[in-house]
Amino acid sequence: MPSFDSSRGRFRLADRHVAVFAHLLDKETPPAELWDSLAELQQTGLVGEEGELAPLLSDLLGSLAAPLVLIQAEITGEHGLVNHGIVVGQDAVISHDGWPGDEESEYVSIEPSTLVWELARKVNLHRGEPTAAPPVSRIETSMGALDAAFVALGEAAGDEAAARSLTRKALTDTDSTLEGPDLDQFLELVISLNATWRITTAWDGKHNGDRAAMIRALSTWDCGPLGYWIREQPEEPVMPGQVTPESALVLAWTTPGEIWDKIADLLPDKADLIDET
Repeated sequence: MPSFDSSRGRFRLADRHVAVFAHLLDKETPPAELWDSLAELQQTGLVGEEGELAPLLSDLLGSLAAPLVLIQAEITGEHGLVNHGIVVGQDAVISHDGWPGDEESEYVSIEPSTLVWELARKVNLHRGEPTAAPPVSRIETSMGALDAAFVALGEAAGDEAAARSLTRKALTDTDSTLEGPDLDQFLELVISLNATWRITTAWDGKHNGDRAAMIRALSTWDCGPLGYWIREQPEEPVMPGQVTPESALVLAWTTPGEIWDKIADLLPDKADLIDET
């Protein structure tokens, strides 16, 4: 059920509620499959009986209707995939946070100057991890080996000893070139993995003088006590169907400070954006 907190300009909305707003902004009647969602918005007071939109939705809908930059943060952890994001509009910046197992996200306006802080918060970037490179700071294997490792972890069903034994066997069976310290390090990374996350930014820009969709992305492993590891390959942005079991997987250790800088580098400068005014 949608809800809002007018004192802080916060909204809890599912994608289906946002879809209703899109139709109403275009002066369209939402299709039948969205009527229940429309009724929920009317019951909450965000939409009137004739489809009129509540004034407090102005910043949110203005940004969603005409975004300058779209930022998506996808985090995969123990509870599966959770999506967060930020929409940079002409007059407002809207941040939204998902929750595992909940269809609704919380939308709230933020100050543009806090963009990097907000993205760091979404991926739980923290300073308390190692700041000295480990003996093995770069791992090269294959996506097939990673898939086999995840299958082995599932078979271990929480038994740590079994997890190490089954995962080591899965890795050596899948990638015979992964051995010695590299094998030991990759095994520990997989065992210690808290979450993987990817931040993607997209905006309308120019390429070779022509208008084009511009995309930047960063993919990272959060391995808890073993620190942060950038996934260099498959290189972002990854297109659907591009990655196969034979694709190379390359992980490189990095520091929280370097992650912060890389997140900042994902954001376009004003000169990168097409001026529609």
